[in-house]
Amino acid sequence: MAGIHITDIEAAINHWRALKPSPDGITLAPELRALAEVYALMVYHRFDEADEHGMPRDAYEAWKAWYQTTPDTPCIAICSTSQGDEQCKGCGRTFEEVKLWGEMTPAEKRVTWRRITLHGGAWRFNRYAERVLKKAA
Repeated sequence: MAGIHITDIEAAINHWRALKPSPDGITLAPELRALAEVYALMVYHRFDEADEHGMPRDAYEAWKAWYQTTPDTPCIAICSTSQGDEQCKGCGRTFEEVKLWGEMTPAEKRVTWRRITLHGGAWRFNRYAERVLKKAA
């Protein structure tokens, strides 16, 4: 079971803060309140991840709305797994991750995104970074 990392909860909170700022500096939008409760419990219990299926429904829906604003796939159309590499030089995913990407849950995809981003060795993050910028625009 995949976990949603605390940095993703923070990113979702920041997303909703930008979309629905507090009118008075105190009141929170429902999406923010739901995510803030999960975040507070994670900090209190010193958890790095929240179970994707154990999150309260409103918090998960708010997180998923943020998730849908992120790129779905790290692919940059240079796939070395098709040439037999176990890990793609273009995006950094393993052959299994590339093969199963369409079946993965949002949290499983974010676990992969986190791993390849932290590693940063794939061409997506250096040699062909301009492709990513063009795709995002």
